[in-house]
Amino acid sequence: MSDAAGIDILMITYNRPQYTRLALERLLATCDEHMRVWIWQNGSDAETFALVQSLSSHPRVHKFHHSVENKKLREPTNWLWTNAKGDFVCKVDDDCIMPDGWADTLRKAHADAPELGVVGCWRFPDEDFVPDSAHKKIASFAGGHRLMKNLWVEGSGYLMKRACLDRCGPLRDGESFTQYCVRVAAAGWVNGWYYPFLYQEHMDDPRSPNSLLKTDADLQKYLPLSAKNNGVETLAAWQAQLRRSARLLQEAPYDVAAASKPWRRKLGSIKKRLRALVGMKSQW
Repeated sequence: MSDAAGIDILMITYNRPQYTRLALERLLATCDEHMRVWIWQNGSDAETFALVQSLSSHPRVHKFHHSVENKKLREPTNWLWTNAKGDFVCKVDDDCIMPDGWADTLRKAHADAPELGVVGCWRFPDEDFVPDSAHKKIASFAGGHRLMKNLWVEGSGYLMKRACLDRCGPLRDGESFTQYCVRVAAAGWVNGWYYPFLYQEHMDDPRSPNSLLKTDADLQKYLPLSAKNNGVETLAAWQAQLRRSARLLQEAPYDVAAASKPWRRKLGSIKKRLRALVGMKSQW
């Protein structure tokens, strides 16, 4: 595997042009000649559509697809995974700003450590880091690379080996990316976040300087899906949920057997963490 191995990247856009411009322009700026961006535009929001269409002629944009219907995760993801030819696949969300050099770092880690499966960028600010928890999960790999191991990573800013896709197949009906990562881990690969963390700015975090969420009214206007699914109604509650999510990720055990066999999950263990992280309704 060469360090310049090809990367196929999916961005799903919908109806937030302010975020989409920042996220897509930064993504394109971080791409080299071995990286191809596939854009799936959901819906017909005029401003977002015009923006994405104006950027579709960029030399790093490989494909542009417009779906009038909002197709969520599975169909756009499998569109990329089925058609991509690169050694790696990736998705970057339209509300995330990628750091400089992210692809080179993750690609090099994969080249040096073949056992790595899905390696991601981290979306939480420094204030959410809990050293006593995180350091227990940080492991070293060939080439001087380190990962905070976890069975899954968030579905934005990751780099996954094509070999994982070849072995595990596409997303199944009703399967989240979290659940897919667990299948990759069960197949023998190691997942986690590159450490020191590669920070991707998550603009739906009110602590982001580019966030549209400044007041409770803003939150209701631009309500994130995870906030909606968890009954969050105030900015303070949303910030508290984000901090809890960061803590859970740093505490979650790397237990493939428990995560991949639903009948072994016990209340208060990995099942509760998985439900929270995929945005299912739960009590905090």
